[in-house]
Amino acid sequence: QVQLVESGGGLVQTGGSLRLSCASDKSIFRGTMAWYRQAPGKERDLVASVDRIGTPNYSDAVKGRFTISRDFPTNTLYLQMTSLKSEDTAVYYCNGDFGTLGIHWGQGMQVTVSS
Repeated sequence: QVQLVESGGGLVQTGGSLRLSCASDKSIFRGTMAWYRQAPGKERDLVASVDRIGTPNYSDAVKGRFTISRDFPTNTLYLQMTSLKSEDTAVYYCNGDFGTLGIHWGQGMQVTVSS
């Protein structure tokens, strides 16, 4: 079993920044790690991912504003979000491919961007 514990969500003003964290009790360097988000009434969409060797990938909606990163000693996945817009408001989920341990999701956390 894998535990993913998310933190860092909350309320921020338009143009502000937030850093989301996802701490794992297993190595996050086995496979692709990602952040997804789901706005009310919409599907869960991929925001950013980083593969096993560290190659990042971003949705067009966040490219240039968000940065995904990993920390080796703590097995923590981050999402640095800058220049936040109202359309970034959503529940954000951490996701990870842990190989033989399977695919796992964090519990989700609300990010609200207000004008």
